[in-house]
Amino acid sequence: MGSLRSLDPDKQVALLFAILFGTLMLVSTGAVLYSLRDRVGEAGEAWTRFLRDLRAAWVGTLLFWLAWLAGPIGATVLFGLFSFLALREFITLQHTRRSDHRTLILAFFIVLPLQYVIVALRHFDLFTVFIPVYVFFAVPVVSAMAGDPHRFLERNAKIQWGIVVCVYGLSHAPALLLLEFQRYEGRSAFLLFFLVIVVAVAQVVQELASRRLRRRPVARQISRSFSFRAWLIGAVVAAWVGAALYWITPFKAGQALSMAFVAAATGTLGEFVMKALKRDAGVHHWGNRSSVTGAVGLLDRVAPLCFAAPVFFHSVRWYFRL
Repeated sequence: MGSLRSLDPDKQVALLFAILFGTLMLVSTGAVLYSLRDRVGEAGEAWTRFLRDLRAAWVGTLLFWLAWLAGPIGATVLFGLFSFLALREFITLQHTRRSDHRTLILAFFIVLPLQYVIVALRHFDLFTVFIPVYVFFAVPVVSAMAGDPHRFLERNAKIQWGIVVCVYGLSHAPALLLLEFQRYEGRSAFLLFFLVIVVAVAQVVQELASRRLRRRPVARQISRSFSFRAWLIGAVVAAWVGAALYWITPFKAGQALSMAFVAAATGTLGEFVMKALKRDAGVHHWGNRSSVTGAVGLLDRVAPLCFAAPVFFHSVRWYFRL
C-alpha cells in the first residue's frame, strides 16, 4: 500500500482506470458467454436488470474518465447537466400547475446554475447555505406571487425537495474535486471515485443480503428488500472496501473505513427514501413514463449519491478542518 501511495498522480490514475476497464471487460465477456443460455421467468427478468446495470457501469466509468480529463471545472459542468436532467425527471412525475411555471424557471435556470457557479468559485460557506436558506424561502415567495393557493404547501414542498435532492445534494459531488489537502495535490478526483465506489458497493451488497437473509422489511409498503440487517451488512462491506482503497485518498486506513461507512450508510438510506417518493408518484422506476415525460431513469442511478455526497463532503471538511 505504501508503494501505491508513493506513485505520482498520473500513474495512480493509469492504474485505477486499468483496473476499472479491465474488470468491466471481464464481466462483459462473461455476460456474453452467459447470454448463450436460455432464461425464462424470473431468471430472464434478473438478467435484463443485470444487463441494464452493466451498461450503466460502463457509462458511469466513461463519464468518470471524461470528468477526469476535463478537470474540476469540466466535471462541475458535467454534474450540473446531471442535476438538470435529474430535476427534470423528478418534476415531470410530480403534480404541478400552470402557476408553478415561474417557480420552475427559478429552479432550473437561476438556482441550478448559481449553485454550480458557487461551487466552481469554491465559496463553500455560501454554497452550504444558498439553497437550504435563501432558495428555501425564495421558492414559496415566487409561487405566492402567482396567486394560486390550491395545494400551495404540497406543490412548493415538492419543488423544494426536488431542488434539495437533485441540485443541492448532487452538487456536493464535484465540490469534492475542489477540496485542497496538503500533499494531495492533483488527486482530488480520487475522493469522488472513492465515494461512488463505496455507495455502489453498499447498494449491491444490501440488495444481495436482502435476498439471502430472511426478509424483515422495515416498511413493507415502500420496499420489501430494505431491512436493518441488510442495510448494516451493505454499509459494513462497503466500509471495508473503502479501507482497502485508502491508498488513493488522503485518509489513513481507519479514517477511510469510517468515512466509507458514513457515505455507504447514508446512500442506501437515501435510496430507501427515494423509493417512498416513487411509490407516492405511482411508479416503480423514475423512467417508467419515458414516452410521455422524457424521464429515462437517471434519478434511479444518482439518488443514493445525492444523499451520500453532502454528508461525506461535510464530514471530510469537518474532520480535516478544510
